[in-house]
Amino acid sequence: MKEKKMRPAVWIKKRGRKPAALVLAVFFAVQAAGEPAFGIAVTGRKLWGETEHEEQADGKNGTQTGQNGERIFPGHPPSLTANSAALIDGETGRLLFGKNEENLLPMASTTKLMTCILALEHGSLDDVVTVSEYAASMPDVQLNIWAGETYRLEDLLYSLMLESHNDSAVAVAEHVGGSVEGFAEMMNQKARDIGCVQTFFITPNGLDAADEETGRVHSTTAEELALILRYCLCLSPKKEEFLTITRAPSWTFSDTNQTRSFSCINHNALLTSMEGALTGKTGYTNDAGYCYAGAVRKGDKLFIAALLGCGWPPHKNEKWKDMGKLIRYGDETFQKMEIGKEELSFEPVPVLGGILESVHLFAEKGEDGISLLMSGEEPVTIRTRVPKTLSAPFAEGTVVGQADYFVGETIVESIPIKTKEGTGLWDLEFCAGQIWDHFFLDGEDCKNFDRF
Repeated sequence: MKEKKMRPAVWIKKRGRKPAALVLAVFFAVQAAGEPAFGIAVTGRKLWGETEHEEQADGKNGTQTGQNGERIFPGHPPSLTANSAALIDGETGRLLFGKNEENLLPMASTTKLMTCILALEHGSLDDVVTVSEYAASMPDVQLNIWAGETYRLEDLLYSLMLESHNDSAVAVAEHVGGSVEGFAEMMNQKARDIGCVQTFFITPNGLDAADEETGRVHSTTAEELALILRYCLCLSPKKEEFLTITRAPSWTFSDTNQTRSFSCINHNALLTSMEGALTGKTGYTNDAGYCYAGAVRKGDKLFIAALLGCGWPPHKNEKWKDMGKLIRYGDETFQKMEIGKEELSFEPVPVLGGILESVHLFAEKGEDGISLLMSGEEPVTIRTRVPKTLSAPFAEGTVVGQADYFVGETIVESIPIKTKEGTGLWDLEFCAGQIWDHFFLDGEDCKNFDRF
């Protein structure tokens, strides 16, 4: 147990005028020397900036950035047809491979991933949706619903995700958001909420469009599209319903009046052509070309990939070839590893104006390490930020810093750094209490009373 170093007044135990005078003398001497006056400290406030320390963890070395600033990915990255592509770790969202992954491009019907998950989160599967004339006017691909008809929301979501019907998308959007414009605002807000700040939605079906005021087009990046699918599959409170709909091989339904019947077939060929395929969405427009976002589980590894601009007619199957290359690359290059098991140590931090002269710090972390997909070539670094000094008063366990774990240039975990001890102000009130305890109390009281 490390000894707590306290101000001189704390150690005065004898009765008499000399100790009392010494308490006051020390207090006013320190005040004159420039220590903060009592009553002005803020709990946990960091003074004069922080100290930042970086170290390699687990003995790994390397780099992920080339001389020209381009990203360098481990192993043997695949050669792809797609103009833009991203492969991420489905459990952490970390980018494992990218090709122009930050370029903004149209994403066609992969848009419907967001349409579906918002409808699930804000509607009920048994909701009755009335078809508007605008929804019924959408171009192919369409369910061919008629204005004035009514359908269960669940049925329209199967139409949306299995057959990619554009009229169903608009009917769903108008029901959930009040209008296409209102629903687009919901889509963009959700994108921002999950960290996809470059993505810009205009339509619920992914048809090519541009905002008249700003000129921005309906678009996303490959990395953000992969993150949107990750949200749908792993993070949304409606992830189970999303998976059930998008994995269904077929769906048959009627309008609520039972006057017309429909049958939908799932066109996500990855579900039947690749072992471990979980979900996905295809897309195509003249501007976007062929697009795809899909998820595949290989043992304990979850991969999510996105492709934009993956060929134009007649090269419809290039997206499946690129998906095969991406998943194969991920499975061969990355393995589940654990980092962050090592204990972090810190120098004691001086306390200004406190009863304790310094306090010790610790990083609060669980018993298990951080589990994620990694290759053996990637560097792991820990960057810790702690204050140079602290101002009293503060409680034991006060968060005063942070330890960030990086794989390459990507932060994968942040752990709070806290104080092992708390301390009050070393002020006039404290000194008066010391005088009272050790000067005015009688001998028996002094013997039985141990303030510290």
